[in-house]
Amino acid sequence: MTTLYGFGPLFGCPSPSPYVMKTEIQLQMLGIDYDCAIADLDAVSKHKAPYVEDEGEIIQDSNFIRAHFEKKLNRRLDDGLSDIDKAASWALERMAEDHLAKTMLMMRWLDDDNFNKGPIIFFMAVPEEAREQVATEAREAIRQSLYDAGYGRHSEEERTDLAGRDIAAIARQLGGKPFLFGDEPTVADAAIAGVLTSSATPFFDTPLVGMIAGYDNLTAYLQRIEARYFASNKWPVPQSM
Repeated sequence: MTTLYGFGPLFGCPSPSPYVMKTEIQLQMLGIDYDCAIADLDAVSKHKAPYVEDEGEIIQDSNFIRAHFEKKLNRRLDDGLSDIDKAASWALERMAEDHLAKTMLMMRWLDDDNFNKGPIIFFMAVPEEAREQVATEAREAIRQSLYDAGYGRHSEEERTDLAGRDIAAIARQLGGKPFLFGDEPTVADAAIAGVLTSSATPFFDTPLVGMIAGYDNLTAYLQRIEARYFASNKWPVPQSM
C-alpha cells in the first residue's frame, strides 16, 4: 500500500506544490498504485511535502521518493536515455527546481496581492488574532532564506530576466517534440511540468504567465501533461480549506 501525502488541486493547478505534482507524475510513470492524502507537515521530520508512506516506511522529498521506488522496482526513469541526455535531464531538472521555482515562489509569497489571494489560505487554521503575525513571520523566513542564498539579492527585474532564460532553455530543449527527450515522457518531464504548471497558472498575477504562454510548444506541452497525468483527481478535500 502506497500513499502520497501532499495537497490537492489549488490555485488553478493539480497541486499548489510543483514537487507534489512531480511525484504524482513519477509514481504514474513507474506504474505505482497509490492513494492520496493531505499532508500533515508536523508529522514528518523535514516538515515538507511531498512524502509517501510505502508499506509502512516514510520517504520524504521528491528526489528520494523517486530513488526509493527505482531501487524497489529495479528500473530507472531515465532508462533509455543516452549518457548525454541523462546529464541534460538532471541539469534541466535542477535548473527548474532550484532556479525558476525560486522566482515563482517569491512572486507568490512576497508580493502582497498574490499572497493575500493565494498562500494566505495555508494560515486560516491559525487563530485570527495571531494569523497576521504568523503569516508575516513565515513570509519573512522565506525572504531571509532566499536573501542569504544570494538569489533574493537580485532585483525583481533581474529575477524576471533570469526566469525568462530558464523558460527559453526549456522551450528550446522541447522544440517540436511531444516531450523533452522524445515521443514519450521521461524523468525530467515530471519536474519540468511541475514547475512550469505552477509558474503558468493565471491564478496569480506574474510575468511568468505571459512568458510561458509566449511559447506555443510549452502551452501544448502542458496540455499533454495535464491530459496524461491529471485527467482525474485522487485528492480528498482538506478540512481546513
